[in-house]
Amino acid sequence: MAPRIIDIHPHVISTDTARYPIAPQHGHRSDWSATRAVTFEQLVDEMDDSGVAKAAIVHSSTTYGHDNAYVADCVARQPKRFTGVYSLDLLAPDALRTFDNWRARGMGGIRLFTGGATHQTDGNWLVNPATFPIWERCGEIGMTIVVQTTPVGLPMVAELATRFPKVRIALDHCARPVLEDGPPYAGCAGLFDLARFDNVYLKITPRTFDLAQAAPGGADAFFPHLVRVFGADHLAFGSNYPASAGPLKKLIAQGQACFAALSETERSWVWGRTAEILYPNLAD
Repeated sequence: MAPRIIDIHPHVISTDTARYPIAPQHGHRSDWSATRAVTFEQLVDEMDDSGVAKAAIVHSSTTYGHDNAYVADCVARQPKRFTGVYSLDLLAPDALRTFDNWRARGMGGIRLFTGGATHQTDGNWLVNPATFPIWERCGEIGMTIVVQTTPVGLPMVAELATRFPKVRIALDHCARPVLEDGPPYAGCAGLFDLARFDNVYLKITPRTFDLAQAAPGGADAFFPHLVRVFGADHLAFGSNYPASAGPLKKLIAQGQACFAALSETERSWVWGRTAEILYPNLAD
């Protein structure tokens, strides 16, 4: 039986730049959002065509900065099918008030964006004590925090996982693992060390698919190994669509090929059941 699919990493971009102004974080807009953006309506059509049941839409910081209005308005249209993963400035003096305002507008998770294709930082602000009130609030209410980082930031993730054991932490793109050496993936020692934390989860996206397929042993070696290290119940699929070029159906097919060596139960966790842990409001 085909597993239920929940996508925890699609993006949407509005064509209405008057209502939703382009104001990218650090002033540099992502190429994908300018050249192959999809609207909420287009995403819904793609999901229907691809058999994706629900989604946690990830706000595009490289398009809108910390203004989550478009995703919030989209979630409000179908709140039983969607939740939003929003971005906000945790160092701002009014961060808790801003948090409460966005939470009232469909925020099901927070994304801490240390950088991507347009800008990269060392992310040291992640462990600035000024951000801890937000972490404490998320621990109190059971809200997931997504962290976009590279292997350089993994020691900070370990520090945060230790300090805030009640907060579920999901790492975008599996923290961009280093797989060139093949099994047993010595370059992933720092990533695999995070498996000791029950509150750390990995988001498996087409970026991860590409790395695994290009590595010695391919996806059939890497994903079973990742399941053995973390457990399938700590891995979740995210399409990264349209930042990862679609159509969405193509990205789903790539995932099906990459997960072929997993058991039916393991695939059910990665495709949807783990997502329901990370975003309880997407669970039936």
